[in-house]
This record gives sequence, structure tokens and C-alpha cells, in this order.
Amino acid sequence: MKILSVIRMEEQDFFNETQERKLQDPSDIHFTITACCILAVCLFGMLGNGVAFWFLSFKIPRNKFTVYIINLIIADFTYLFFNATLMALQIDQLMDLHPNFPGMSIVILLLEIFYDGAYQAGMLFLLAISIERCVSVFYPIWYRCHRPKHQSLVICLTMWFIACLESCLDNLICSPEAFSAGSLKCTGVQVMTFVVSIVISLPLMLISSIILLIKIKTASIKCRPPKLYVTIIVSVFVFLVACVPVKFMWLLLYLKCLPNGFQSVHFFFASILCTVFSSSINPYIYFMIGRQKKLKFRQSIHSALHHVFHVEEDEAEKAFENSSGLSNIS
Repeated sequence: MKILSVIRMEEQDFFNETQERKLQDPSDIHFTITACCILAVCLFGMLGNGVAFWFLSFKIPRNKFTVYIINLIIADFTYLFFNATLMALQIDQLMDLHPNFPGMSIVILLLEIFYDGAYQAGMLFLLAISIERCVSVFYPIWYRCHRPKHQSLVICLTMWFIACLESCLDNLICSPEAFSAGSLKCTGVQVMTFVVSIVISLPLMLISSIILLIKIKTASIKCRPPKLYVTIIVSVFVFLVACVPVKFMWLLLYLKCLPNGFQSVHFFFASILCTVFSSSINPYIYFMIGRQKKLKFRQSIHSALHHVFHVEEDEAEKAFENSSGLSNIS
């Protein structure tokens, strides 16, 4: 989402007007308050992702699935960090502390490249996680016996490459001027990103999540569904609800299909709030689903993450597959 450059170019008059009348009209302070709230959400999410990264990287034995989760955490943390930096710049602009400092446009371009890449990577990791779980359900014998040893690492590196390439194309080819003019190259880039995010990734996420739901429902009553599957479904659901509408709105904004008088500055803050919420909530989902009562805080975090991503992966999945009668599929 290359929002900030476009907002800065198309809405410069808005910010100039805000700066001129900020002492006379305090109502514009709601933009500053919103930016502060987004910054707080980013810090809250960075804390959760940092704690989850520490435990999964150094305290809990890794397996083929935690490799995806660690990369997802890195993508979410990166996205939150650069969005927090963007919000700090926005607050600085709105409060007229250091407006238009030298090199501002370069800083914004770099920030957009990094947070766009992290956002795309997070989406692709969620897609890879949900698809791999479905493969393990339908083809458990192949998954356990014939799955390539370094498949998780290869897929993660591929996802990072695709996300970085897409972000560079989006921000370098589709400049703010080209975006406003609707140039042919920029249109091609916008269509490409929409196809990757909505046409390809969205249906695959939905299908994978529905399959996991069906398998959970059809499993034997005696076998509780693995918390790993529940975690995936909840994370995908949060992403779809918080981020997919933003993608559709972004395309409509580019195609100029939104009604006259549409406030793109309001859309900017709303879209950032939705996406940072999605990236911030994931580690707390892991903790809430895997937590066990009557444990100290530190022990509870370790136990929750271990229970969801290690025990569930190696043990509960076997019972779930056997109770579902899926071990004969392959």
C-alpha cells in the first residue's frame, strides 16, 4: 500500500491548511490523536512479536512449522516498526515540529519500500502456513515421510524475494506522480499487486481455512481439534477482516471510482489502523489459544507457545489424522 507518498502529494494543501489554523481550530487534533493511537498499537504489537520471537527462536525447539511462524513474526515486527516511524513523522508534521526536513521524500520512499515488503511477506507467510496445513491433512504419509527437509526455509526465502520484488516495483515504478496520473506502468503494477493479494491469495486462504474447519468438525468427538489448526484459522480470519477491505478500497481509490469528496486522509489513517491491528494481534492469539491456567506469566508464555507450535505439531496431529480417517488418503 503506497499510501503515504500519494497522501503527501495530493493532500499537501490539507496539511498546510491544518498548520495555518491549528491554533484557531483545535478540531484537527483528532488526526494527531489517531496517529498517536496507531503508534501505541504498533508498540504493543512490537512487544508481543518480540516476546514470541524470543521464545520461538531461543527457548522452544524448532520444527518445520515454527520456521514459518518465526518469519511471519519478523514480517509483522518489521511492518509495525516502520509504521511506527511513519506515524512519528505524521505526528511531527501535524504538530509542525520539524516540517519538510531535508531528505524527507527519500526517507518516506525507503519507509514505504520496507513496510510494503513486510506487509506482502506477512500475507504470503499466512498463505503458505494455511496451505501447508491442508497438505498435511490430506496427505499425512507423504508429509511425514517424503516432505523435503528444507522445504520451509526454501519457501520462506522465496516469499521474502517475491514480497521485496513486489514492493520495489510498486514504489519505484509507480511513483506518486505516476499514481495520480494513472500511467500505464503504474496501472500494471497496481493490477499485479491486486491479483497477487486478492485474486490468488484470498481464495487460497479461504479454501484452506474452510478445509481445516471441515476437518475439525468431522473429526471424532473424542479427539479435540489441534490448537495449531485453530490458531491458523483465527489468524487468517483476522487478516481477511482487517486487511482485505483495505485492498479493495485502495484499488478503487486508484481507479478513481470513489465518490467525490472522499477523504483520502481519513482512509490513510483507517487503513493503517486496520493493518497494524492485524500484525499486532497474532502473538496474542498464539498466547490466548495455547495458554494454560495456574502458571506464572513467563512459564505461561513458554507453555502456550510450546503447546501450540511444538506439541500440537508433533503429537496431537497424529491423533487428529487417525480419528478423521485421513491416514488412508495418500
